[in-house]
Amino acid sequence: MVVMDDCVALALCRHGLTEANKKQAYLGWTDSPLCHQPSPLVTTYEGFFTSDLGRCITTLQAFFPEVKPIQLSELREMHFGDFEGCTYEDLKDLEEYNQWLNHYKEATTPNGESFQQFVKRVDRGWDKMISEVKHNHWTRSFVVTHAGVIRHLLARFAPDERAYWDWNVSHDFYYELLFLKKAFEKGERAFSLKKVSI
Repeated sequence: MVVMDDCVALALCRHGLTEANKKQAYLGWTDSPLCHQPSPLVTTYEGFFTSDLGRCITTLQAFFPEVKPIQLSELREMHFGDFEGCTYEDLKDLEEYNQWLNHYKEATTPNGESFQQFVKRVDRGWDKMISEVKHNHWTRSFVVTHAGVIRHLLARFAPDERAYWDWNVSHDFYYELLFLKKAFEKGERAFSLKKVSI
């Protein structure tokens, strides 16, 4: 039987819908305003983390107006380099874009970040969150970040093992992972995952 005192919950939430998201543009380190202000959430969380990009900070402040989150640049979306702000229609005839689409784990966007650089960076951010959670004895933490970051963390830590692109990450719900405390601190998988509507 699982005793809840021995557990750590971590919610992974994508930032609110942006103008660039509506156009389906690649939005990595470039920012774009939210289409509308999200409504506050009723909170049972103690720790709060966010990517240091404006769309994430604005979303977290809208959800939890009284909170001062820990901002981590490691939780940024992948840097898409020269593809930033462009759509599939803009790029579909470029050879280097098609190379990247077909071999995204090996190819790097021009002047951007490789997939391996991206996941190593996100993993460093995860380690920082673990340290903060441990240090502050938090049992429930809320993270506002980006779709790519969430996909990577779910592929790595969700109880149900799925590939990176098999995870659906939307603006209208978030995922909450539940870990045994020791498993969380060792970087092992969660034992429970639920979707929470926003």
